[in-house]
Amino acid sequence: MKKSQIILFILSLLIWTFLTWPPDIQHIIVGILVAGLVSYLTGDLFVKRPHHFLSPARYLWFLYYIPVFIWECLKANIDVARRVVHPDLPINPGIVKVKTNLKSDTALTFLANSITLTPGTMSVDIIPEEGILYIHWIDVKDKDIQKASEIIVRRFEKILSKIFE
Repeated sequence: MKKSQIILFILSLLIWTFLTWPPDIQHIIVGILVAGLVSYLTGDLFVKRPHHFLSPARYLWFLYYIPVFIWECLKANIDVARRVVHPDLPINPGIVKVKTNLKSDTALTFLANSITLTPGTMSVDIIPEEGILYIHWIDVKDKDIQKASEIIVRRFEKILSKIFE
């Protein structure tokens, strides 16, 4: 087994154990089988730089990212709910092009999912080689790439770069 598969096996088994708490022998056996299968099939796809998992600072940044993401989701939910309740509020939907400095596939995927899970925005396409994302935005405030990137991407990008880059 490769190092990346071993790390993915350990992470998968830990997540399985926490999800099926309290642990018992049946859940542990099934967890070992499932984690083994997942790590065997996708270990070389998922973890390209296994040494990143050894840095405790990345985990602390991820713990910081969770409340930031929840806060951004809460603000976006309130904004979208206000637009539904008050139809007079303007909506100006459109697709904007934004630029990111993130390079790794995992970081780009995390960024695209964070944008999509925030109501009012949805990732439509990614061009990883150029760091370009196309985002559908419920109320386009600016079509300029730099300004739209600042509004949509930067709130997540700074933290995700510390986790995944």
